[in-house]
Amino acid sequence: MYITAIDLGTSQIRLLVAELARDARLNLKAIFKSPSAGLRKGEIVDINDTVSALKQAFSNLRHFPRSVLNNIFLNVGGTNVKMSHSRGIVAVSRADYEIREDDINRAIEASRAINLSPNREILHTITKEFIIDGVSGVKEPLSMTGNRLEVNSLIIDVFSPVIKNLNKAVELAGGSIGGLIYNPIASSRSSLTKSQKELGVIIINIGFSTASLAVWEEDNLLGLKTFPIGSSHITNDLAIGLKSSIEVAEIIKLSFGYALPKGLPTREMVNLNDISEDLKGVVSKRFIAEIIESRLSEIFELINEELKAISKAGQLPAGAVIVGNVAKLPGIVDLAKQELKLPSQIGIPQLSEVEISNTEISSQLEDPEFAVGLGLLLCAKDQYQSGKSLKLGGRSLFSKIFRPFLP
Repeated sequence: MYITAIDLGTSQIRLLVAELARDARLNLKAIFKSPSAGLRKGEIVDINDTVSALKQAFSNLRHFPRSVLNNIFLNVGGTNVKMSHSRGIVAVSRADYEIREDDINRAIEASRAINLSPNREILHTITKEFIIDGVSGVKEPLSMTGNRLEVNSLIIDVFSPVIKNLNKAVELAGGSIGGLIYNPIASSRSSLTKSQKELGVIIINIGFSTASLAVWEEDNLLGLKTFPIGSSHITNDLAIGLKSSIEVAEIIKLSFGYALPKGLPTREMVNLNDISEDLKGVVSKRFIAEIIESRLSEIFELINEELKAISKAGQLPAGAVIVGNVAKLPGIVDLAKQELKLPSQIGIPQLSEVEISNTEISSQLEDPEFAVGLGLLLCAKDQYQSGKSLKLGGRSLFSKIFRPFLP
């Protein structure tokens, strides 16, 4: 059975195809990148453009069986996602008080009974812990005994049109969604170890037009957030500062960009005419870095405010893990250490759960920009192992998909 993961970004579509064996082994077959369209700040604003971009991405799959489009796992981005805490309580149904799977499912479903406005729907229900007859901290209650089963859950809900537009775009492009996963959840799944999540860690994904985070401690998800600011804002700042086009500013960012101007020699220059005939003069690399640092510092300041809100600023021993295309910007780790007061590192997707016969694909995947894409595949694998059908659709994807890597 084929699983296709689509990291649908504002600027690019990253598509990964894997074959899922009956023993839940994932064999990665292909990786493709193509331009995206019709999105702004991670959400669809022009569905026709998005459908066209998806069709173009799907054209790369013409050598695969048609079934490759039947189980698409897609990311959910944007800032219209919220997280809340909830509790579900049920009486154990069996006469011998042994807790069975249906009791667990009823408790989880009870925790989903929260008041949401009509234009919002639940994207994920993540179980934090179970409580049996008042005894908390239970990770797996199956086959244990008790009169009352409770569950503490994290409810992640999203603006309903976001979900409907994603489903519609994929269907119009010729695909069928098997699951929808929030960006920070997917990034965490591929790029964080159990040890990091136990110690305390924040994963930061800086994309084209958004930056998202997930905070973990004691293997519990403490916080999630997406900000409407990303690498495109850095490019815009450079275009203004250098009086250049967006296209030239992007080239300068990628070719000469550095996140931390401190230590850069002031006399090291870039001849702008070498990049574009429309530009004249020279500019120091330090000036370029100062522009980049200013915008990145703003992003890290927003992240720090979020950490302060949950009393974790400077208090995460495993530090910060940075993924996304911006993670490849030189100096960003040092800037993150400086701004967040945390040990920091670039997050590389972990390939231990994936079989890759093609060394070229393997080297491509060892890149922080594929954190979401691989995470989507691993979430699909988790869902398969949990015994749930892959043909669930986005709004039915909940709870058990996360139990293999959450309490």
